[in-house]
Amino acid sequence: MNRADAEALTARDLQRHRLLWALMGTGLTASSVLRQATAQNLVPEMQGVHRMGGDVRINGAGATLGALVQPGDVISTGLNAYIMFVVGRDAYLVRESSRLELEGRSLFVSSLRLITGKLLGVYGRSDARRQLNTRTATIGIRGTGGYLEADPGRAYFCLCYGIADLEPVDRPDLRQVYSTTHHDAPRFVYGDGRVEMMESAPMENHADSEPLLLESLVGRRPPQSFLDQIM
Repeated sequence: MNRADAEALTARDLQRHRLLWALMGTGLTASSVLRQATAQNLVPEMQGVHRMGGDVRINGAGATLGALVQPGDVISTGLNAYIMFVVGRDAYLVRESSRLELEGRSLFVSSLRLITGKLLGVYGRSDARRQLNTRTATIGIRGTGGYLEADPGRAYFCLCYGIADLEPVDRPDLRQVYSTTHHDAPRFVYGDGRVEMMESAPMENHADSEPLLLESLVGRRPPQSFLDQIM
């Protein structure tokens, strides 16, 4: 894929998002928006749960393949469990022993709160900023792939590709805005009042194949700059 092709894909993705956003502003129910959005090819036809294993719950009830996931839902996974799902033009992998809360409207998740556990997400390009939250870190993203772990006193974030802004909850003045092409700058973010509240970290607990798989669920590929380093 050359640069012109990549720019054309980016423009089409943004146009789809703007049309989807306009559709969500009509006051239709989520199911009505979903029907119209899929008919217009604004979102992938297969929304909801694509893969899962082990004890996985949505709002406390057992999850099933094909079940719709939407803003307002709470995802929880047990030991050795996982779930892959799509909401709008974003795709997610939630790993074992996790609790994830989704906020937003209709088919657009604007905020994800990872209470505990592990989350890998890929996000379609958008004019609107999405936010990831843990007890110790706040992360703003657009058109990004990223992996996040949440522990009581520390968060781990790897920006697999794209652009993000990252800040400790207790020290927003330390906010960093940065970009990567291939897991270039993982960070630990602490919440215990230490002087160095963010520090470099290794790339760990996720693999190149995972964002590739998630992007495929929404009909995309990672950026060419990412693919060039793995193929």
